[in-house]
Amino acid sequence: MKKREYYEKLFADYPDLVTVQQFREMLGGIANSTARKLIRENIVQHYYIRTTYFIPKVAVIDYVLSEHYANYKNKLRKKI
Repeated sequence: MKKREYYEKLFADYPDLVTVQQFREMLGGIANSTARKLIRENIVQHYYIRTTYFIPKVAVIDYVLSEHYANYKNKLRKKI
């Protein structure tokens, strides 16, 4: 498993608050519906301001280090 420092370097060019589109890019191009499902189910910390979701970069890093993300990746590998 990769460490927090790896993801901090990997995502260094992203702002501290990312949009759903940037969040999708950070996770390797996941579908819009998948990204919004993670937000709606409160799996990823987020803020809803006016009509836009914002996700803190640290929340994205927390998510990729989480057990939920590891299970999701394993599930995708099994499909291939």
